[in-house]
Amino acid sequence: MDAHPGGRSRGGAVLVAALTVDSIGNGLFLPLSLVYFLRLTDVPLALLGVLLSAATVLTLPVPLWAGSLADRLGALPVVVASQLLQAAGYLAYAWVSGPVGVFAAAALVAVGVRFFWSTIFTAVADHADGRPDGWARDTWYAISNGARTAGLAVGGLTTGVVVADGRTVTYRAVAYAAAACFALAAVLIAACVRIPPPPARPAGPAPGGYATLVRDRPFLALIGLNTVFALSSMMLGLALPTVMLTDLRGPAWLTSGILAGNAFLVALLSAPVGARLPRHRRTRAVALAAALWTVWGLAMAALGPGRLGVVAALLVTATLLFTVAEVVHAPASAALAAAAAPVAARGRYLAAFQYSFAIASMLAPAFFGTLYEVDTAAPWLALALLNALGVAGVLLLERRLPPRALCGQPAAGQRPRAAASATTR
Repeated sequence: MDAHPGGRSRGGAVLVAALTVDSIGNGLFLPLSLVYFLRLTDVPLALLGVLLSAATVLTLPVPLWAGSLADRLGALPVVVASQLLQAAGYLAYAWVSGPVGVFAAAALVAVGVRFFWSTIFTAVADHADGRPDGWARDTWYAISNGARTAGLAVGGLTTGVVVADGRTVTYRAVAYAAAACFALAAVLIAACVRIPPPPARPAGPAPGGYATLVRDRPFLALIGLNTVFALSSMMLGLALPTVMLTDLRGPAWLTSGILAGNAFLVALLSAPVGARLPRHRRTRAVALAAALWTVWGLAMAALGPGRLGVVAALLVTATLLFTVAEVVHAPASAALAAAAAPVAARGRYLAAFQYSFAIASMLAPAFFGTLYEVDTAAPWLALALLNALGVAGVLLLERRLPPRALCGQPAAGQRPRAAASATTR
């Protein structure tokens, strides 16, 4: 782990708390999406879909800019700015009425979201490097993932309860609450979290960057492989409602229960799993996640309509495989990318790494919908095949990655502290 010699990071507990609050804001609005604008504006559904998609497409160049800013200014200020952008966007949500307003507000939120995801992993890595006597990066990523998942679940459940009355004032209150969450998260990070400056760079042209990244074939291969894993991680929430309705013919509450159980277990298991991940090679952890997704895909392909108890038991078992894969993959892949990147260009490398998730989010609906039309088992078999190839790909790539990227153990003589004391400052 590359430690900062110029000081120590502070505010670890506040950083985790702020990420939780941030995710509560996301979770509050996640169940509404199109429904919010259908309820509060006169914009037709077809146009709404185009406007929201256009706002998302607008953000595709953002990671390139965000990565450069993170390397020049530090990732933490960019994270704070991204949260303030989202707060402004959700405030605007409460007042929009026409297509232009919808697009402007959605674009503010989408740009803020893309800036956030393009820099938060660099900020967490920088914070971990400034605490050489604490957790490894893998553990920090795991704790952060658990906190975000818990926040999303809390926000989503809250919205599901409060909007049941369907009143306009309640919908607006959700937008205000989301804005408040992002503003509070930004204030907490800006006021309480400190990361020491990186080591002084040598004189001359800045080492690393996008030109170097384009020539870094192992890292590009890592991005390509992670696109498969990101696609897998999105598929449960995207596909399960449709599968339950049209193939398994089970009750809607089973879908909600499966998704809620997945979120609960991710939040619960992230810390203990994250504490153990640094003992193993990151590439082997990612390969394990891909192997679990392979088995999960085969299990989903084998599911079909039947007695509710049997279907529920098989689906829960399959989802447990998915959940363990998710808990292992999220911190291991992020830590692997952070460690494989040159320190001077880590912001740009990790911003580029986020394109694997952006590409996966664009491919996922078409991937599932097209293959599901062919056969209900087709998308799951295709996912299983892709992940099986991903296992082999990661193990082959292991030989090409820098040795420092493979191991998550703290440096010699540095012993991780207990979770209770590691985030006290």
